[in-house]
Amino acid sequence: MTAVLIFIVLLLIGAPMVFVIVGAGIAHLLSLGDPAYLGTIAQRFFSGVNQTSLMCIPLFIMAGELMNSGGVTKRLLEFMRELVGWLKGGLAYAGIITAAVLSAILGSANAVSSILCKVLVPDMERDGYEQEFAGALVAASGVLGPVIPPSTCFVLYCTLANTSVKSMFMAGVIPGILLAVGYIAVVLIYGRKHPLPRCRERFSLKRLASSFVRAIPALLVPFIIVGGILGGIFSPTESGSVACVAAIVASIIYREFDPKKLPKVFVSGSITSATVLLIIGIGNLLAWTMAISDVNTFVGNAIMSITDNRTIIILLMILVMLIAGCVLEATCAMLILVPVLVPIANAIGMNDVHFGIIVCVMLTIGFITPPVGNCLFVTSSVGNIPFVSLCRRIIPFAAVAIGVTIALAFLPEVVLLIPKLLGYL
Repeated sequence: MTAVLIFIVLLLIGAPMVFVIVGAGIAHLLSLGDPAYLGTIAQRFFSGVNQTSLMCIPLFIMAGELMNSGGVTKRLLEFMRELVGWLKGGLAYAGIITAAVLSAILGSANAVSSILCKVLVPDMERDGYEQEFAGALVAASGVLGPVIPPSTCFVLYCTLANTSVKSMFMAGVIPGILLAVGYIAVVLIYGRKHPLPRCRERFSLKRLASSFVRAIPALLVPFIIVGGILGGIFSPTESGSVACVAAIVASIIYREFDPKKLPKVFVSGSITSATVLLIIGIGNLLAWTMAISDVNTFVGNAIMSITDNRTIIILLMILVMLIAGCVLEATCAMLILVPVLVPIANAIGMNDVHFGIIVCVMLTIGFITPPVGNCLFVTSSVGNIPFVSLCRRIIPFAAVAIGVTIALAFLPEVVLLIPKLLGYL
């Protein structure tokens, strides 16, 4: 209880997440009554980050920085504008589809939302969209980042649950597409009540073909990454470095690669990567203290004692993940919850890959739910949009994302369709 109280107090006073986890972890260690455990803090930290599978996280972050500075995003959005811009609300649809393509390259919610915020929100405002709606659309689209493969979130889950990264990547395809379709439905319904503009007067095959040719280098990047993984040319971990090379090559083709920008890109990517890996390392300490004190078994028995109904247990786990996603950063929440919930999921017969998709999506939804909501803060800051207004406009997108995830929790055959077709399961 002391560790829980320290965790809550530090969270409420607004302490950085790293200090919240450190404080709770050390308090929990001390509560175990053996001072010798304190000598393992550094060891647990380094063992948390000293894993080959985590190498792709900083590489994907760096790929996002390189793409943003190399004009790749701009070409993608131009192509999507020509593809669907002639529809009512076409620029909003173009933003969602562009986010899906970027997600297949970057694997990060913050990267997708920050890149789109700089490019898409000003364009939507110029076309007559309300600033708050444009911001909500961009923030919600960021959720696609950790769901559509490759995904840094999937890599972390697989590391914690000892699950196949390749299977997780392929299982994320259908959920990612369904989330994007759900967002498109939100825009469609919104458009019935509000006059959404068209960013193109009419469809032009000539303009579409021209923009497609210009976007080919950018569009090839996700195919190279996913195709290389499926073909066994490189591993999911190595795909991060391939993404960086592909981003540089695309930037050179677009003649926007500037070596003078590289120091700034490296510094920005390094700071973001260090933040993520620091949380992972410290979170490993808290997860370890929970394991040696058998918290996992206690929580599992507590949930199983409430009911033995599989449906109710799944809904309870989803509720726990939703609450955790609202108050904790996704990486931190995963480090705490995965060791606790995976044994429960196994006990009721859920496949590790299927459950992993549900965990990653539910915790990623936390990126668009206050008070932690990283994507909300990023969009509010970059787009200069009032945070409270953004929170109100994000509700329909968050509700759709939660609804899709709950449906997928009870439809394992949908989630696991592609991995099974490819023989991974």
